[in-house]
Amino acid sequence: MAKQIQKEVQQGVEAWLTLGNERPHLSIVLVGDNPASHTYVRNKIRAASAVGICSELILKPKEVSQEELLDITDQLNMDPKVSGILVQLPLPDHVDERTVCNGIAPGKDVDGFHVVNMGRLCLDQHSFIPATASAVWEIIKRTGIETFGKNVVVAGRSKNVGLPIAMLLHTDGDHERPGGDATVTIAHRYTPRERLKTQTRLADIIVVAAGACGNETSLHIIRGCVQMSASSPALPSACVLDYSHPSSSVL
Repeated sequence: MAKQIQKEVQQGVEAWLTLGNERPHLSIVLVGDNPASHTYVRNKIRAASAVGICSELILKPKEVSQEELLDITDQLNMDPKVSGILVQLPLPDHVDERTVCNGIAPGKDVDGFHVVNMGRLCLDQHSFIPATASAVWEIIKRTGIETFGKNVVVAGRSKNVGLPIAMLLHTDGDHERPGGDATVTIAHRYTPRERLKTQTRLADIIVVAAGACGNETSLHIIRGCVQMSASSPALPSACVLDYSHPSSSVL
C-alpha cells in the first residue's frame, strides 16, 4: 500500500511539473537534538525526495527563542519558492508550540496543526490533515474497512493524532470532506479501566493513539474487531502505524 501511495504522489508531482509549475519545496525547521525528532525528519526528507519534492532542513539549537522561530516561519511564509512548512514537534519547554504552529501560513501548514486547518477539519471542510490521522484514514479507505454505522474506540485524545482521527471517523460522509459516519468513543488516561474494557468489547474498530504501546493492555478486544495502532512502541526512535484484519482472539 505504501509503495502504491508513493507512486501516486510521484505521478502527481510529475503532472504538476508538466503544467509548468515549480517543483514543490518543503522547508523543515528542527530544534534541538531529540533523537526521535531527528529520525522523523530524516524519514520525511527521504520520503520527499522519493516522490520528487525538494526539501531543506533548518537546524536550530534548543536554546533558540520563540521570537526567532516566528521570524523564520514569517520568512518562509513570504518565500514564493516554499510550498510547505513543517516545524518538528516537540519544541523546548520555553517555546509555546501552539503559537509557533499558528505562525505558519495555513496554506503552507503541511502538518495541519494551524488553528484554521484544525477548524476546517472539524467543520468537514478541505484542509491539511495531520499526517498520522490521514494515514489511519487512508488505510481504512484503501483496505475497504466499513465505518458507516460502526462503533469505533479511539484510545488517545491528543490534538495532533487522537482528535483528528476521531473527527475523520465520525463526521458526515456526504460533506465537503467526507467522513466515516461512525459512532466514535474517545478514551484517554482518565478513562476508568473497566469503562474502557466495556467500550472496547462493543467496538468494531479500535485505533490506539495513546503514546506507549503499553497503554493497550487495558483493551479487551473481541474476535472480529479491526485493530489499528498509531502509537509509539518501546523504542523511542521508531513509530508504528499498522492494522490487523478482523481475526484476533480475545486479548
